Amino acid sequence: MQFFLARHFGFCYGVENAIEISYRALEENQDKNVYLLSQMIHNPEVNADLQSRGIKFISDTDGTPFISWNNIGKDDIVIIPAFGTTLEIENLLLDKGVEVQKYNTTCPFVEKVWTRAEKLGRENYTIVIHGKAKHEETRATFSHSNHNGSSVIIQDMNEARLLAQYISGEKSKEFFYKDFEKKYSPHFDVDQDLNRIGVVNQTTMLASETQDIADFLKQAIIKKFGETDLKNHFADTRDTLCYATNDNQDSTYELLKTKADLALVVGGYNSSNTSHLVELCEKHFPTYFINSEKEIISDIEIRHFDLHTKLLRTSYSFLPKKNPAKIVLTSGASCPDTLVDRVLIKLLAYFPESLPLEKVLEDF
Repeated sequence: MQFFLARHFGFCYGVENAIEISYRALEENQDKNVYLLSQMIHNPEVNADLQSRGIKFISDTDGTPFISWNNIGKDDIVIIPAFGTTLEIENLLLDKGVEVQKYNTTCPFVEKVWTRAEKLGRENYTIVIHGKAKHEETRATFSHSNHNGSSVIIQDMNEARLLAQYISGEKSKEFFYKDFEKKYSPHFDVDQDLNRIGVVNQTTMLASETQDIADFLKQAIIKKFGETDLKNHFADTRDTLCYATNDNQDSTYELLKTKADLALVVGGYNSSNTSHLVELCEKHFPTYFINSEKEIISDIEIRHFDLHTKLLRTSYSFLPKKNPAKIVLTSGASCPDTLVDRVLIKLLAYFPESLPLEKVLEDF
């Protein structure tokens, strides 16, 4: 077998920091209830491990409560996850007397987006958020940006094109509130709020797509207002893109140049950044999205997540009958390296003629 590994994959700084703080919260508060607002990160093994150690989740990733706020008091420990949280939830905790900063694990790159959004709002730019409206990070970013200025969420280039029609006046403003239902800030004024815009992103989205969207909306602004006065209508926000997401995605682009037989992408099925790695690989190889080695049933059977149907599928004869079999292997920023190791080792077990892993590492 030959494995092609991404130069960058697995835990980013934000995830490592969040998990470390969570373990510390448990150690320092063994006589108290320790809660997480929702999943620490989008990885089932990590979340299951935290739960096994005593952490309780207050809600699921969509915000549906598991535990009533009435049951949480000032003596309880509440951890804010790496995605951050909304101002509404933060204020609710503060009103209860809960300490919110000691175990706040919000990723610094998410906070960087919030800071940039705050600056945009103060300068009377409307904040265009490239993200998934139901994702915890986007909900948090939207909450913070609403506090500073007018905001609207767009998920992809199709919605960017739609927004451009409102910028140009090509589409009547009455339809805006239906097209972007639950994705715009209160009192959004289509006539005024699309004359000055800046684009920020959910840090786990494809960086290249965020940049394409920003470039497209920039051209829509130029078409309406001209290029000479561009700075008064469009803010440059390229500095908000997350380095870890960029590195993982850039490394995956390099993997796409290989002549592999298939790709395996390891991570949580609700992980946004992992999903984007899958989308990239799918364009070049048969690609299987799995959350652990347990999804590899045998050398001829694999259970994997279909991004398009959002369902688990079973595929057969997925490993090529050739020597050597060439496999791209990578993972998202919320996936422990040990999971990738276990996938690799399980696959090797189906090829007994392969060199022992220890020998390969020794030679390397």
